[in-house]
Amino acid sequence: MDEVIRRLYALPPEQFVAARDEAARHTRDPKRAAQIVKLRKPTQAAWMVNLLAIKRPDLLADLAQLAAALREAQRELRGAQLRELSTQRRATVAALVDEARRLAVEAKPALGRGAHLPLGDVEQTLQAALADPEAAELVRSGQLVKAIEYAGFGEVPKPQLRLITGGSTAEEAKPAADRRAAQRELAAARSEHAKAEKELERAAAAEREGARLLAELEQELAELQRRRDLADEELGRRKLARKAAERALAAARRRLGEAQAAVEEARLTGRTRTG
Repeated sequence: MDEVIRRLYALPPEQFVAARDEAARHTRDPKRAAQIVKLRKPTQAAWMVNLLAIKRPDLLADLAQLAAALREAQRELRGAQLRELSTQRRATVAALVDEARRLAVEAKPALGRGAHLPLGDVEQTLQAALADPEAAELVRSGQLVKAIEYAGFGEVPKPQLRLITGGSTAEEAKPAADRRAAQRELAAARSEHAKAEKELERAAAAEREGARLLAELEQELAELQRRRDLADEELGRRKLARKAAERALAAARRRLGEAQAAVEEARLTGRTRTG
């Protein structure tokens, strides 16, 4: 991906048009400038997917490998492996959605303060990339301008053998069974998605509360530190006063001793004269 295009599509959507026009103005090649001006602003969901392509292409490479494995399992009707891969697909897509959210908040911290993000559109786009190679290519390009809508469930196997059992064919029964399985999978995925969204909302609320408590504690800690500094200064002054008092006491003791000695000497001198 061209570095200028990469930088533009990594920007939050509201910054895209101004940055695009600025880049075009600073391009000396007229054809290149015209190419840049034609770039379309992405939606927020497309931007979040683009962040994955730009900043975490390794994760999208893993997604492509999983998509290939799913298509192969579907073509060869490997049910057990398909179920295992379907579970892996849900976990992988959920992790990618979470990473897209993290990257979006990293690029625009205000999104982390309770903003509603189109996570459902991001998930749908990634599901499309899993099922459709063309959609996967668009996702990997890092230049999506809108989320990809996809209502299918990958390649549908079409066996060539027509095994007749009980007046119906395996070819006729298999698509219906696949549709039912797909519908169950969709229902389970939707339920898991709703549960994950609620969990995310709870986690975000808990994070905000934790940040609030931390801010309060930091404020209290700053106040305690201020009071400690004042107490430390006051203690220093009192130490100096004590030392001054100790020196005054020592001087007074010396003076008292000298006075007592003078009195005693005068007393002895007077006694000698009287005798």
